Amino acid sequence: MSAGRILVVDDEADIRGLVKEVLTDEGYEVEVAANAVEARRLRTQSMPDLILLDIWMPEVDGITLLREWSITDHGGCPVIMMSGHGTVETAVEATRLGAVDFVEKPLSIAKLLRVVEKGLEAGRQQRMTHRRLATAAALPVGKSRALQTLRKQLDQFTASDAPVLLLGESGSGREAFARYLHGQSARAASPFVVLVASALRERDFELTLFGRGEGDELGLLEQAGEGTLFINELADLPEEAQRALMGVLESGYYSRLGESSSRPFRARIVVSAEPRVMRRIGTLEPASSSVRRDLLGRLSGLIAQVPPLRDYAEDIPELLRHYVDQLVDAEGLPFRRFGVAAQNRLRNYPWPGNVQELRGLVRRLLVAGGTEEISLGEMEKELARESAQTETLVKQDLLALSLREAREHFERAYLQQQLQLCHGKVGQLAKRVGMERTHLYRKLRALGVDFRGGSEDDV
Repeated sequence: MSAGRILVVDDEADIRGLVKEVLTDEGYEVEVAANAVEARRLRTQSMPDLILLDIWMPEVDGITLLREWSITDHGGCPVIMMSGHGTVETAVEATRLGAVDFVEKPLSIAKLLRVVEKGLEAGRQQRMTHRRLATAAALPVGKSRALQTLRKQLDQFTASDAPVLLLGESGSGREAFARYLHGQSARAASPFVVLVASALRERDFELTLFGRGEGDELGLLEQAGEGTLFINELADLPEEAQRALMGVLESGYYSRLGESSSRPFRARIVVSAEPRVMRRIGTLEPASSSVRRDLLGRLSGLIAQVPPLRDYAEDIPELLRHYVDQLVDAEGLPFRRFGVAAQNRLRNYPWPGNVQELRGLVRRLLVAGGTEEISLGEMEKELARESAQTETLVKQDLLALSLREAREHFERAYLQQQLQLCHGKVGQLAKRVGMERTHLYRKLRALGVDFRGGSEDDV
């Protein structure tokens, strides 16, 4: 392993050659660029640990390039400026834009090596700071055994570069745990890039993933660099995108559109999926399955289960405080706190939408305003607005109802959804639920379920 990757940017071929020779002899991995176009490409492609940048270059000078990078660089790659005729004003401007040092030409080899080592150390310190901040920001809230177990498992995953599959229900915080994994790993100072699979379209997925050679249009694979590419909901990836991603995983390379040359894919992949996709592993599945079996096998090298919120309800009071503080700080909403009765009620709520639903509830109650303490009554009204008869069965908050009301509520929701599965055909519904048709008609009328738009035909 080299002592570090260094990018040398200078329009003079002799300077580029000399610096590369000296630094390579010292064990560094060195790439060179003659202009801003090459520098942008190599900086993105090779993810250097340090950049030596000449100030005076044709077309785009070093200060302009440094200013550009100071706006877009979130990973903190240190830059050392080089110049044969620099001024104090230039040095001050370079420092203001983030340059860590300044060397003059003709270069002193001894000084160059000292400055390079100093710059690499500054980069290491910057990455460590970035990693600590990223970890703190991504740290999932909760002291329950379920979350402690998951965090411990993810900590163990940081020692590997294998893909990680996060299984969990929608809204359970899978992206937050992916960010936690990224923040704990050696990749923390590199980008964390999110691909929302449902937003990817068949007609232009290649441009989104791979980018375009003309104009240096970067795709998500390239944007991720040596960081983490998080794919949100694997089952939503279009079939052709799955095929293309499988090709990248098998070869380790990809190509921009319009380019014949290949680029290495260095990022770690973390994907989220609903638990049901695991039926594909080790079994024969129908061809209509939304996830390729070989792709799922590739992406499930390491698997972690993200629990639903109802499995660690003891953390809800802490989560409520966390989201209140977060929304007050980030969105300027008025501070309010949940009373003890309201907290106890929420600990017994089923949370079909998991932590995402909880955060939404907190936001609505803060936006609504009112007394500082959120009462049980106010919260019950908000929950009632969210509960509708058309929701799926797991989204019914039956604990707030009497036994008779809960039974009717369940039967109504059950028969409505079964009727939808039978395409409104009451004859099929009777067979499906195991009821005599006349009895079923009476039940549907008693529960107020509209079946008149359907058909009595069995086919």
